[in-house]
Amino acid sequence: MEHFFLFIFMCFLLIILPGPDTAIATKNTLTIGKAGGLKTLFGTCCALLIHTTAAVIGLSALIVKSALLFSILKYVGAVYLGYLGFKTLWSLRKNEAAASLEVTPKQGSAKLNCFRQGFLTNLLNPKVAVFFLTFLPQFVDPGQKPLLPFLIMGLTYTLLTAIWFIPYIYLINQISAFMKRPSTEKVVQGLTGVALLGFGIKLALEKAHS
Repeated sequence: MEHFFLFIFMCFLLIILPGPDTAIATKNTLTIGKAGGLKTLFGTCCALLIHTTAAVIGLSALIVKSALLFSILKYVGAVYLGYLGFKTLWSLRKNEAAASLEVTPKQGSAKLNCFRQGFLTNLLNPKVAVFFLTFLPQFVDPGQKPLLPFLIMGLTYTLLTAIWFIPYIYLINQISAFMKRPSTEKVVQGLTGVALLGFGIKLALEKAHS
């Protein structure tokens, strides 16, 4: 495997860029607390492990090459992000102190929803499969079998995701008192809802071979 430290550096730059995973983790940390954010992160990491497994056995390549499969996954993911964005904005309109993006009366159920949201948001994003199949091979030695390098790099990317998001979630949780002020919370909810809708639209317009 070539230039592993360069791979780590590039992964870190990609991970810190705001995206759907960041929006979901931020929202659930503010509404549920630290536990909600960590549950969301756990769901995201589980989805990344599935993407890693898919890349290792070749399913990601099939998704990338098949316009039909790519489109199905793309539109399902776009609809789900749009749904989360709509729920957030609708909650803001009704002025509800939502326990999560999917409001539930029980804390345990809310945390399960956080896991599901983190898991599905990442799993249903075909751009992650594209990333794994276009970015990872650049760091594999010519002629080397990709199975083990793909596995190592996928696990590394998942670990780096956790390393970034854990302190991020703790930071958001620490400033939650300020963020939960009625005026601030409305702004955060509004921005999160618009961001999720925007990510959904962007995903729906994504081409299979970008």
